[in-house]
Amino acid sequence: MASTHHQIVIIGGGTAGITVAAQLLRADKKLDVAIIDPAQKHYYQAAWTLVGAGDFEFADTERNEADLIPNGATWIQEAAAAILPDDNKVALAGGDELSYDFLVVCPGIQIDLDGIEGLRDALGKNEVCSNYTDPNYTWEVLQNFKGGTAIFTQPATPIKCGGAPQKIMYMAEEYFQKAGLKDKTKISFITPGTVIFGMPDFAKTLMQVVDRKGIELRFFHKLTKIDGPNKTAYYTIMANEDDPAKLYHNKMEQGERFSSPTEVAIPFDMLHLAPPQSAPDFIKRSPLVHADGPDKGWVNVDINTLQHKVYPNVFSLGDSAALPTAKTGAAVRKQAPVVVGNLLHVLHNKTGSLDPGYEGYSSCPIVTGYGKMLLAEFKYDNVRDSDKLISFFVDTTKEQYSMYLLKKYGLPFMYWNLMLKGLA
Repeated sequence: MASTHHQIVIIGGGTAGITVAAQLLRADKKLDVAIIDPAQKHYYQAAWTLVGAGDFEFADTERNEADLIPNGATWIQEAAAAILPDDNKVALAGGDELSYDFLVVCPGIQIDLDGIEGLRDALGKNEVCSNYTDPNYTWEVLQNFKGGTAIFTQPATPIKCGGAPQKIMYMAEEYFQKAGLKDKTKISFITPGTVIFGMPDFAKTLMQVVDRKGIELRFFHKLTKIDGPNKTAYYTIMANEDDPAKLYHNKMEQGERFSSPTEVAIPFDMLHLAPPQSAPDFIKRSPLVHADGPDKGWVNVDINTLQHKVYPNVFSLGDSAALPTAKTGAAVRKQAPVVVGNLLHVLHNKTGSLDPGYEGYSSCPIVTGYGKMLLAEFKYDNVRDSDKLISFFVDTTKEQYSMYLLKKYGLPFMYWNLMLKGLA
């Protein structure tokens, strides 16, 4: 077993890992930074909603990972297998070990295809699709749809960009309308959540969109099973089964079958879902995570400094960190400079408090149709945190063409040319 030492080891070469590495090396090009990631391709997944709606090319979301590794960083093209923070080591899948002075944990989030019965066998066929895994198939399903029941749904687990499951729904409704299928189609958004969106200013607009588009909402519904060949989705109603006012909005008859007051099977002609998601398995097995409670399995960090609560030479950001905010690339853009500043502070043996500069910022660009979007920006406790400059010129709580242009052109440019180069 070979062992190699690096001053700073970053687990994950996605949005968070590349951004942090780039910012560290811009701050001090003499730093010894290593990035652990086996991926050969890097994807701008934020555009996959538009790919699934036929308004963006999948190829334009893809780059070679090698082209994004910052100059001066060492790229270790293996998967991490285990983290041994008491020994300051990371075990690699190939059997070697890396030791470190400082560790940045940001391997992202994994899709759990076994988290719902039948999902693994159903996904990618039988008109069961997901922009999270294959937006090209979503687009294929939309083009082949001839009418019927279109269900858009999500799991009870945390997911990347919680608004994504409804974005594709709004675009699909418009596509069906343009294809002359609207009168033949029933659209349902079925969620374990209690509201359409957590911030009232944006929820008000989204409820208007739902009503305008004639979409049914079903709340408190947890997806438990998918029967792909028979095109049936099974749900458990988690609360308020005797209170239709809290369970449904724009209720439609969908041919559902109740096996009990809380168990319902709903047939579909198309099903788009966000699959269950979790931190990667090697993270969940590590001493770095919460062992129990609502954050079980997610990295235990201070939510403002992003320093680990037990191991002071470990920092974490991005999707695998236990932060009570949305898991988005926009959140990473605000987290990365806090991690970099605090890591350098500790590295230089400075005393005193770390910068508690991350206040939970995240954003959800909610596309409501082709050429329409509202920009939901918020921080911890669902407090609105809209960009002052943008908000001065545009009401981001309303559907705007300018915001759609930002989504389709501005944000991808910023991602590839500024953020991943440590400039934003």
